[in-house]
Amino acid sequence: MPRALISVSDKTGIVAFAQFLADQGIDIISTGGTLRALNEAGVPATAVEEVTGFPEILDGRVKTLHPKIHGGLLARRDQASHLQALADHGIEAIDYVVVNLYPFKATLAQAHASHADLIENIDIGGPSMLRSAAKNYQSVTVLTDPADYDRVQKEVAAEGQTSLDLRAHLAAKVFRQTAQYDALIAQYLTNFVGESEPEKLTLTYDLKQELRYGENSHQAAAFYQEPLAPSYSLVQAQQLQGKALSYNNIKDADAALRMIAEFQVPAVIAVKHMNPCGMGLGETIELAFQRCYEADSQSIYGGVVVVNRPVTRALAEALQPIFLEIVIAPSFDAEALDLLASKKNLRLLALDHFDQSPAPAKEYVSVMGGLLVQDQDIPQAVHASDWPAMGQIAADPKQDQALELAWKLVKHVKSNAIVVANDVQSLGIGAGQMNRVGACELAIQEALANPHGVDRSNMVLASDAYLPMADTAEYAVSHGIKAIVQPAGSIHDDDSIAVTDAAQIPMLKTGRRHFRH
Repeated sequence: MPRALISVSDKTGIVAFAQFLADQGIDIISTGGTLRALNEAGVPATAVEEVTGFPEILDGRVKTLHPKIHGGLLARRDQASHLQALADHGIEAIDYVVVNLYPFKATLAQAHASHADLIENIDIGGPSMLRSAAKNYQSVTVLTDPADYDRVQKEVAAEGQTSLDLRAHLAAKVFRQTAQYDALIAQYLTNFVGESEPEKLTLTYDLKQELRYGENSHQAAAFYQEPLAPSYSLVQAQQLQGKALSYNNIKDADAALRMIAEFQVPAVIAVKHMNPCGMGLGETIELAFQRCYEADSQSIYGGVVVVNRPVTRALAEALQPIFLEIVIAPSFDAEALDLLASKKNLRLLALDHFDQSPAPAKEYVSVMGGLLVQDQDIPQAVHASDWPAMGQIAADPKQDQALELAWKLVKHVKSNAIVVANDVQSLGIGAGQMNRVGACELAIQEALANPHGVDRSNMVLASDAYLPMADTAEYAVSHGIKAIVQPAGSIHDDDSIAVTDAAQIPMLKTGRRHFRH
């Protein structure tokens, strides 16, 4: 008589599935709460201790770790010696295993879970049974996800048993599930003991979305999310309308969320190819958008716009004529949604937690044969008044807001990076250049060519890294820049200081570099 072992913490659908197995003439053995649930529902099931001849001990820590369980799971049906061993020791084979694990992940997600609670939710017997059954998938059907009950039920109902192909797929899924389970435990304990660079790195992600393709149409791609993704993250956003996000959409939207987190006042940023192409601040979100649009009304076309206040009808009216890929906001007023609904391909993303700054986290970048790991460059408090002057000219406090805006934004521009700004908007952005003076020329020429009558009377310049030569400062002062902020640290700093002192403009030192490769 075929046998099934059922022991689940997630009891979704288990009574109906167990009743199906029983109706097929499959004998069921079970444990603890699962056994009670089956018995109460009238599903015949035998307690594991009746099979093992040994009671549960240590508050349930030991109940299935027994040869009469694992022998029944691991015995190869095509090996006469294995079958003889079962007979010699009075062990019956187990053909179906339905097990899911103690809720370690759910416990980890609880705000005030204690270390003791987490340790008690590390399952030992469950993963052992799953791994034993999955190793022997040639003969054993193993399930750890209630979503798979229907697949098994259909095959058994039609053929009397599962196919080898299905058993192999379920076994692979089991090892993925147990690997993730162990990875979460490893991550938690690694953090608990304060290891910052462990000798083994265990990462795990869940599939969120299959993508049509990657950066280009010939590249396959998928989008995965962290099992416990932070509330302020793209994976937590709700898509209200529009086509599914593409690979490039996801990268741009993520970059946009990182950028807007730098600003608490009403702010709007337009993003193209993971670089800001315009940004604006304002007393209202509508004014902030107007300034963002006027910062670069050409590059915003086909871009991503992120706003840190709800989208009103007035803002939607300003957005509606522009071709955009995505708009991200904390929320959208009903009238704004009605208006933007006419743009069916426009993706609207709502995210509840704009008030939460990104928490410290690691960043992972793949290289051929390996992975680079670093701390994310998350928002930091920025106060221009804290930056010392590099030369003899002190900064005018009236320039603080412009300097802070430029410095916050240049952090998110691909290096070499230069941002030119006034106190309410970006004016020019030089991104990804192979030399710094080239980035400076691009940013300043963009600022000077702006056709919207923006305020150029107090233009400031931010550089994401030090000025390696005096040429960047020379170009800046000769084209109307009134203040410069940079990390400092070049062996030629004195040459740049001489240029700004001669021009009677301040150059401030942040002491922090923001390369972005």
